[in-house]
Amino acid sequence: MTDFAMLSKRMVDILGLKFEPVAVTLVKRGQAAPDGYAEVESNARHCQSIMRARKGECLWIPASKHACPIGASALGMVPTPEKAASGEFHCNLGLFDKPEASKKMMDARPVLEQGSVIGTAVCPLSKAKVAPDVIVVTGVPEQIYWIMPAATTFTEGGRVVAEMATVQATCVDETVIPYVTGNVNISLGCFGCRKATDIAPEEMLVGIPAGKLEPIVAALEKMAAGPIPKSRVK
Repeated sequence: MTDFAMLSKRMVDILGLKFEPVAVTLVKRGQAAPDGYAEVESNARHCQSIMRARKGECLWIPASKHACPIGASALGMVPTPEKAASGEFHCNLGLFDKPEASKKMMDARPVLEQGSVIGTAVCPLSKAKVAPDVIVVTGVPEQIYWIMPAATTFTEGGRVVAEMATVQATCVDETVIPYVTGNVNISLGCFGCRKATDIAPEEMLVGIPAGKLEPIVAALEKMAAGPIPKSRVK
């Protein structure tokens, strides 16, 4: 299996990350819960599990223990709650001027097929016991910035395109979108994860498809020999 511990250490060292990258595995229908992951004792949101994993925990969160049904619906575990689908829920939170605007956001979000996922396994990347689907990194903008050229422009040129919304930063923007598209995606965070977790006001997130992890670290290694340290000299 890929040397995730080495890749994690290199990312932390090069970027100066406070927290380790988090490996996210979507456990599919027909698969068993992975060994070595402790099932959460009480219900947890996807964002909460990621913030716990970045501090060292290896967690198994079955669909029945995903505390946020809106996030769980995006991850392919449960139906979308009616009030969320209609736009009423997020509008009532004060995040939208009218339900129609919220509904438009919900209609546009990518979601996995309902029933295709039975739970999520999350842990620090260095402790991954099963192959991750996505790696989620939290950090300050300067740290996340370097991942973007490493993922795309360093080798391919062009421009970086990111997609995000007012809500569902970790579940949609940083898990589903990288998983479905195969592209790295950033998020400034969202109302839900900022309300329910200890993510700092100055932190943001990036989701990395597992298949792009090694080339990204290789690009970071090259940039660590020049532009990264040069940009940090004041």
